Amino acid sequence: MLEVRDLRAAYGQSLVLHGLSLDVAAGEIVCLLGRNGAGKTTTLRAIMGLTPPRAGRVRFAGRDITGRPPWEIARLGIGYVPDDRRIFPDLTVEENLEIARRVTRRPGRWTADRVYGLFPALRELRRRRGAGLSGGEQKMLAIGRALMGNPALLILDEPSEGLSPLMVRALLEAIHQIRAEGVTLLVADQNLKFARRAADRGYIIEKGAIRHAATLEELWRDEALLRKYLAV
Repeated sequence: MLEVRDLRAAYGQSLVLHGLSLDVAAGEIVCLLGRNGAGKTTTLRAIMGLTPPRAGRVRFAGRDITGRPPWEIARLGIGYVPDDRRIFPDLTVEENLEIARRVTRRPGRWTADRVYGLFPALRELRRRRGAGLSGGEQKMLAIGRALMGNPALLILDEPSEGLSPLMVRALLEAIHQIRAEGVTLLVADQNLKFARRAADRGYIIEKGAIRHAATLEELWRDEALLRKYLAV
């Protein structure tokens, strides 16, 4: 579903991604693992066109999307939830979901009712403004809003960051339910325990390049690799 080849991206004169390549097959949950500053967020932003690549190729469902504007990529079927959530603080939960549906205009099975089924707490909070939600509630809303665009691929940046253990368990259940609904996921996170429970395969990124790729169970068993690339 997603093919990234030799991707290079920079902020000004500072090159962040150095020929990065990865693949995500339809139906998979793939995790991009790495310490803070390794290049995880830049990779996701380059895929979404928010940080246009300097070189390399991004293909989605067989179509070259390299450097296309983010709104166009979203309408092609990629949903993106950034690490800072970016919900509309002055709109209610209900309004946040509705505006996503109107803007993306992709047909599909995800509706507000289905989002409320995935995150029951949001149904009770549907008339509350985004600014009045907790961090975990805002994260649920951000994921729900991305799903309202009926994506084939959902990209999540640091979804477990700052969540309580209870919220992490709810997020894991939601991720697997989203996959069961036919959505492929690419998740960037530095929490290996979370990734092990969430994903099928993982890529380890360091200094803007992929250093290792394997199943999460294989990564979990390789203590020397984890100490080298993921230990803080």
